[in-house]
Amino acid sequence: MARPRTHDLDQLLDVAERLVADHGPERFTVRGLAAASGVSNGAIYHAFGSLPVLLGRLWLRAAGEFLDLQTELADAAYEAGGPDGAAEAVVAAAGTPAVFADRRPAAARMLISVRRDQLLGPEVPEELTEAMFALDKRLVALLIRLSRGLWGRADGAGVEVITVCVVDLPTALFRRALTAPTADGKPVVTEDCRERLRTAVRAVLTLPPPPPNTRPAPAKPSPPR
Repeated sequence: MARPRTHDLDQLLDVAERLVADHGPERFTVRGLAAASGVSNGAIYHAFGSLPVLLGRLWLRAAGEFLDLQTELADAAYEAGGPDGAAEAVVAAAGTPAVFADRRPAAARMLISVRRDQLLGPEVPEELTEAMFALDKRLVALLIRLSRGLWGRADGAGVEVITVCVVDLPTALFRRALTAPTADGKPVVTEDCRERLRTAVRAVLTLPPPPPNTRPAPAKPSPPR
């Protein structure tokens, strides 16, 4: 049985993404994907090998795109922000879930509802597991870079403050919008909610981190969810 072409795989993952976003990973099946996509069970197994691998690839694609966008937005804000560029980079990084939801609604809904840990297991190949953990390292590197830009620090206390801004606050303020059912499956994060996040992040950043300590930077933060 012929393996689907790369373009076809992307379309198949798009369908899978919507199904997982709508129903969660627990109710996601190859049979359901086949019915929704028109691709046979056999072709899907031939392309991915197993359901856990398919889900892992799906999460990895969405999380990688999210981090690409987060880095892009932070860099652009830093360049355009002048004297306040370092703080505005943090604000932009924090607001990424809303921008990502505008561009990739199903992926944003999936990431807010599916934890990476749900997808790990003995059936997931080592290279796929390593790729997932590599995203953690990318996120930690961004958090450290933002902390250095603001305070010239890369210690755990500084990175924890950035994590509050970039992970904790967006999760708290955007979760309801990203998980609420909508007629077209597109989350609606209002401008009021986005502005409240920006205001909250700037307020947090008015206080410097506590004195440096010996605690390491967080090892495994996850994209806002």
